[in-house]
Amino acid sequence: MPDYLYAVLGFFCALIIGLILIPLLIPVLRRLKFGQQILVQDGPSWHKKKQGTPTMGGLAFIVSTAVSFLLFGFRFYREGETLISVQAPSVAMTVLIFSVLFSMIGFADDMTKIRRKHNDGLTALQKILFQGILCVAFLLYIGIRNGFSTSLLIPVFGVVWDFSLLYYVIAILLIVGFVNAVNLTDGVDGLCTTVTLPVAAFFCVTAALIKLTDVSVLSACLLGSCIAYLVYNWYPSKIMMGDTGSFFLGSMVVGLSFALDMPLVILLVGIVYFCEALSVMIQVFYFKITHGKRLFKMTPIHHSFELSGYSERQICGLFGGCSLLACGLVLIWVFAYFA
Repeated sequence: MPDYLYAVLGFFCALIIGLILIPLLIPVLRRLKFGQQILVQDGPSWHKKKQGTPTMGGLAFIVSTAVSFLLFGFRFYREGETLISVQAPSVAMTVLIFSVLFSMIGFADDMTKIRRKHNDGLTALQKILFQGILCVAFLLYIGIRNGFSTSLLIPVFGVVWDFSLLYYVIAILLIVGFVNAVNLTDGVDGLCTTVTLPVAAFFCVTAALIKLTDVSVLSACLLGSCIAYLVYNWYPSKIMMGDTGSFFLGSMVVGLSFALDMPLVILLVGIVYFCEALSVMIQVFYFKITHGKRLFKMTPIHHSFELSGYSERQICGLFGGCSLLACGLVLIWVFAYFA
């Protein structure tokens, strides 16, 4: 069977599992009273009506992604009826494990919020500590895999630079930064998923182009899972992913960039995540230097669009379109570079 069919099967498997699993999960979360806690200061006042919406829905696309990948991420080669070899995916499997472990930090954060009936979960220090430990473990694996190379491909320019020890600083900032940037993007119904769809598709196509079938399959599984989740997360949302889901998505997209040996590409295909996080940093900096003034109406930046009159669906369309455009442009460069 051609390699690309594994990605196609993984995509449809994840899509079907998600479409079946999520409507079963929603009433379970309701019975457990795993509802979202909403604070007015975290968003526009009308978000208060979302109070109690089942959260931790990210469990659904984590399960559908993992199960589908385990079914189709191993490639079987047969000669007639005789099994001659089995190739176990190492890079993609590591990214999956890494992402599941990251989601456990989000799960602990969500559970803390639910127990306290408040929107404050783990402290920032606790999150950074746990995330830092996972980063070190992941980078150690990447280092063993590539001989501890400190060179990075500069997207678009197509040159490779050796960053020496600065490589590890950049890598940690990318991982921690983008995991939390994706988390910040999850503030409007359907937004985080809509933005992630083109990113997952980009990694799927790019991995297939450079013959990393296991990475392509994992990306396809993520894509199918996100589409299934979006059916129930589109405004008005019937379920929210929580930090469980956003941490998984964040670590998955940045992990896939490392799996392709082009981690800096996440700065381009993940431009929406980057802008969301950058808006928060700019707002905090401006607030401090002006002693209380605000540059944006509210951050992350999608809340400013809300306060300017954009509906949640319009924001998803606009931000998702920006993500699609960025991924499409970078994909053109990928085809030219690897052709």
